[in-house]
Amino acid sequence: MYKKLFSPLMVGSLKLPNRIIMGSMHTGLEEGLSYKKFGAYLRARAEGEAGLIITGGISPNFAGKGGPFAERLWHRGQVFKHRSMLQGLKGYDTKIVMQILHTGRYAYQPFSVAPSPIKAPINPFTPKKLSLHGIEQTIDDFVHTAVLARDAGYHGVEVMGSEGYLINQFLVTRTNKRQDQFGGSYKNRAEFPLAIIKKMRDKVGKDFLIIFRISLLDLVEDGSSIEDILWLANELEKVGVDIFNSGIGWHEARVPTIAGVVPDGAFSFASAKLKKHVTVPVIAVNRMNTPEAAEAVLQNNEADLVSLARPFLADPHFAKKARTGDAARINTCIACNQECLDKIFVGHKASCLVNPSAGREKTYQNLLSGKLKSQSRLAIVGGGPAGLAAALMALKKGFHVDLFERLPHLGGQFSLAQKIPGKGVYQKTVEYFSGEIAVLGGEIHLSTAPTPTQLVDGGYRHIILATGVKPREVGFDGANHPRVISYEELLSGKKIPGKKVGIIGGGGIAVDVACYLLFSHLESSTNLEEMRQNYYDEWGIDTEFAYPGGLIPKDQLKERPTPPHTIYMFKRSPGPFGARLGKTTGWIHRMLLKKYGVKQMSEVDYKAFGDQGLVIADKDQNISEFPLDTLVVCAGQISSRSLYDELKPLHPSIHIIGGAHKADELDAAHAIKEGEFLAASLKD
Repeated sequence: MYKKLFSPLMVGSLKLPNRIIMGSMHTGLEEGLSYKKFGAYLRARAEGEAGLIITGGISPNFAGKGGPFAERLWHRGQVFKHRSMLQGLKGYDTKIVMQILHTGRYAYQPFSVAPSPIKAPINPFTPKKLSLHGIEQTIDDFVHTAVLARDAGYHGVEVMGSEGYLINQFLVTRTNKRQDQFGGSYKNRAEFPLAIIKKMRDKVGKDFLIIFRISLLDLVEDGSSIEDILWLANELEKVGVDIFNSGIGWHEARVPTIAGVVPDGAFSFASAKLKKHVTVPVIAVNRMNTPEAAEAVLQNNEADLVSLARPFLADPHFAKKARTGDAARINTCIACNQECLDKIFVGHKASCLVNPSAGREKTYQNLLSGKLKSQSRLAIVGGGPAGLAAALMALKKGFHVDLFERLPHLGGQFSLAQKIPGKGVYQKTVEYFSGEIAVLGGEIHLSTAPTPTQLVDGGYRHIILATGVKPREVGFDGANHPRVISYEELLSGKKIPGKKVGIIGGGGIAVDVACYLLFSHLESSTNLEEMRQNYYDEWGIDTEFAYPGGLIPKDQLKERPTPPHTIYMFKRSPGPFGARLGKTTGWIHRMLLKKYGVKQMSEVDYKAFGDQGLVIADKDQNISEFPLDTLVVCAGQISSRSLYDELKPLHPSIHIIGGAHKADELDAAHAIKEGEFLAASLKD
């Protein structure tokens, strides 16, 4: 079915079994004493038939470390750890290369260096300017690390030359103000990466793979022009690069490149441009989370290989399932970033919201090691993320599972979340869990709300309640007015909002509702090209390569359609709206709300709502009235646990999970992980 995706490819002297690359993504498992865990993590992806794995970034020297505990490879004593980790991949056809990453001014430590002493806007540390001797030493350090990687057993290295890291910093005038032989003209600035690759090829020999990740779109001002990029690619090919990987956007760029708002394969146009000008293979990257999307890029001749990082967190057997005709059983990445990138950026280890076993492979192997001696019966009430995850894990343990859901569909809060622009893919998670439950013989009972008596008399060894949450009500005069609605009534379509809408609440759901009101009218299109064009226009991405850096100047941007609603947001607490949103996605939503003029008021008290609108008082007790057609309450949730309270004295093994357990910790990652761990711990 995926003819090009599963055709082998010779790269240098290596034969890759397919065109699917598990792209580089830092997990935190590379650090310190986690090599056994990291080995298990990699082995699971090799079992899943990734054609090539690229590790997270490994620093070539002390100054290049991203943080105090970032992993490195710069002396012989460190080779053993890498070699021992790679032992687990023997016997698999998967190849593995190590990414060499010098973070430059992005290093989150006070010893950072850069071409020029210019602080990054996302970093509190100002880097030290590299001396000429320092540059030559850094070149040697890159080369030495590649030699050590070869000796450790890697099939090659990827040299990180994009995303705003050190090499990329040398290439653009934004960060390189030098006046010596490594500054000034583009050819001078390019001497740094060219010297690295030339010297590296001489040292590692012709049979060791060298991938160069080249920045095709910096997405920042004063970035590289396409003419410079293509010239550099040709010169790098001459001195020994075997494959070009595509780099999209600096970390400081104010353009989303991997979040859910990015359409499938939105940046394949960039890899296609490079592919026309080089003779070695080119890798396409970003937002290809299905085999269909990856195959389309190859069929359109936009790249020779495709890189998928987070999809291999969500499902380590992504490639194998696609090859064997089980693509419908892939646990799809939903691009939420909550348990992967958001965790890494605050110093935690990465995992996956839809697959908590990611990074915990050995733990989950132990959890599933004790199969039941007899097939005990287990009931789960609630078909949201927590209930679905518990049901699937219980089936894997050997239970007979009955899953009850009072609504005619599964999904719980995910059924609402998928209505938010950019989150439609959340339905894939519901489909994955429900499909796997059916395959393993679980019984799903929709439109069914069992009574305590039915559950107690049902012969169940265990009963798990995942009955979720319900919206919290807010008390004020007029709270029951027909034009005051809950977020559930809005997103489910039970109530239709007017033109002027107020939102009570400042958390994630309130921000989601605001985005729904701003953009849901654009989500009706299923045409991928139209979706991509809307995205390019919204964020000013130059797909014609007319401007250096790939950004269209603000005065050249297309005028965007006026949203159908005027929106006001109110909250009682101080501080910004959406303050607790994820580090890698929260800024997107906050920027959009500001861009489209959503009015936000903190530290207010709700006095009354009536036919004329909402009356509030600010912290100084000044009264204001806002004429609103609709007021949407997004003031949090409360647990729906009445069934638990009734059942607890009636049955010896009652358990409660997810939002029903703790509404104030409501998030799908916590719910899914809690459901899986509970089900795995139950005995027959």
